[in-house]
Order: sequence, then C-alpha cells, then structure tokens
Amino acid sequence: MDESAEVVIVGGGVMGASVAYHLSTLGVTDIVLLERNELASGSTSKSAGGIRAQFADELNVRIALRSIEEFTAFAELVDTDIDFHQAGYLFLLDNEEDAAQFRAALELQHSLGVPSREIPVGEAAAIVPGLETSDLLTATFCPIDGYATPEAVVQGYAAAARKAGAQIRQGDPVTGIEVEGGRITGVVTPGGRIATGTVVCAAGAWSEEVAALAGVDLPVHGERRFMHYTPDSGGLPRGLPLAVDFSTGFYFHSEGPGLVFGGREEALDAIAEHAMHRLPLLAELPVQASWSGYYEMSPDHNAIVGAAADPQGFLYATGFSGHGFQQAPAVGEHLAELITGREPSLDLSPFSLERFARGEVRKEHFVI
Repeated sequence: MDESAEVVIVGGGVMGASVAYHLSTLGVTDIVLLERNELASGSTSKSAGGIRAQFADELNVRIALRSIEEFTAFAELVDTDIDFHQAGYLFLLDNEEDAAQFRAALELQHSLGVPSREIPVGEAAAIVPGLETSDLLTATFCPIDGYATPEAVVQGYAAAARKAGAQIRQGDPVTGIEVEGGRITGVVTPGGRIATGTVVCAAGAWSEEVAALAGVDLPVHGERRFMHYTPDSGGLPRGLPLAVDFSTGFYFHSEGPGLVFGGREEALDAIAEHAMHRLPLLAELPVQASWSGYYEMSPDHNAIVGAAADPQGFLYATGFSGHGFQQAPAVGEHLAELITGREPSLDLSPFSLERFARGEVRKEHFVI
C-alpha cells in the first residue's frame, strides 16, 4: 500500500537527523526519515566529534558560530547530554606557508567575533605536556572549539523529531526516487512506495548514488579516515584540546580516561610515525581499538548544500569533507528553512551544486 509524506529524508546520520529536527521545530511533522542500517551507523559514529570555528572560509566560520550556539544549548533544546567539551582546538604549525594562512584566517575569524588567537610554542607545550615542539614555528588556539559525542547528537535530534510526529525508519534503504514532469513524486523502498514532493539527500559518502536515482549528479566521493583509542593517557591531564599537527594531519584529544588519535594514513604504523614524533609518550601506550569512517569529499573541500533546479523538490546536504558533524545544526536549520519557504538564517547559496557549473570553486584550506 502506498504511503505519503510531506518530506522524505534519506540518511540517518547527523545531517538527516538535524533536518528532521529543524523541520519539526518549524511545524513540519509529516516526515519519514529512511536509514538503510541504524541511526548514526555510517560516518557519524566514526567521527572524532570535533567542533571548531577555526576555518579559512568566512561562510564556514558563520556556520560554525551558529552550530556552536546550538551545541551549547543542546541539552536544553532536546533534553540530551552530548558531552560537549569546549576544550579548544590547538593547531600546531611547522612551516611559514601554513603559519601565514592561519594568521590571515585569524583576522577573518576576529572580524566575526571568534576568540581565536596565535600562541607561542611554549604555551602550546604547557597546554599539552610532553608535546614535541622543537620543529614548530607557532600555534593557534580557540577556547570555544571542542568536541562532543556524535551518536548522542543524532539520538537527541531523532528523538525530538519522533516526539513531534516524524517517522524514523531503520533498516529501510531507498531503492528508487520517482520524478515526473521535472518534479519529485515519490520514493521507493523494499517495503513499498512513499508519495512525496520533497526528498532530502543526506546520505554522506553515499550521496552520489542516492542523488543519481533522481538524475542529479553530486560530485562526492568517500575518503577513508582511521582513528585509534588508547585507554591510558600516559599521565596527560584530562580535558585536552583537540590538537592537530596540521602539516601531517595527525590529531588527538582526550576521550574518557585515555586518548583518541588519528590521521590520513590507513596503517597504524604510518600514523604512528607522525604520532610518536609529535607526542612521544604515545609510543608507550596500548591501542585498544581502531576503526575507520568516510569523509565525503567535494571537489573544493566545501559543503554542497541546497535545492536542485531539476528535479524540483530534491534537496541535498553533502560533501562536507570532514566537517559534516560540526556543521549539522546550521545546515539542518538551513534546509528546513528552504523547505518551508522561510528567509534563511544564513545564506548558504554559495555552497549550492551550481557553483561547479559556474566555475565558482570555493576552496576550504583547513581540512584535517
């Protein structure tokens, strides 16, 4: 038997859950969110959970400030503790080119009210005892940055949307998207057809294949990233910032009694080379667990967000290149506003798919 819904959201990670929640706050509750596995089982659950305002692109800074505002108030808004630690982001810089880019970005961030600052290497060493700093030139730090628990954010958004009337369906993949006369008319799943005029593609690294069902070409590909957990902190204090060795991509932060760390390399041995150089005490610590997830990479490492011109009724939020979790509050709000015809709180039109056809590539340089 055919069903119907005002909006169908494809993808049960943080972005899809955010769209569902923000639609519900605007009075749209006839929603079906379809997740082929379990909520947060894709890239969201593999995320480091980082949240930062230290970006080089002005629009990303504005998105970050709006999102941090919502993350800070999350428990009040949806009655869920997301364990948001505003311990800061510490970027470690070892060459003049990177230092110059970060200094230019600091000026931009300051113009928008971000309390980021350049700090001497000695201060970075005081923040993270045992840090190898002999080859560093400088560092930047922002106290409103930090990290949270991605799965808790998804469950909080989903529970609030469900309470408002949205249907959250797990284990229910999309197998087809119907288009007639240049408009979305329905979604097909193994369980049947859902008649709808609006589909939101929030399928992360799988967005390209979902969009193709509607005849839309989303230039997104998955790029695997690896993370590791050690249950021992090696004597480091709890509440460390998310520290990033920018030139190598190695990063770490406190996680419970221990540390999580990761990088660009697939093999632990390859990451270990950068890790043991920058934080030598890691060489003595056991690795209890390792896992990997996908960045959904766009051609310019910036988000692809908006509504397709053809077919009408197809919206998308993807291509975040590692920034999706932290940008979910502002982007979910934006798509909800587009769907309901409201004036957007933030103008995200520069991130629309059409920028690539216009040759308006918009590079984000601070990708980890």
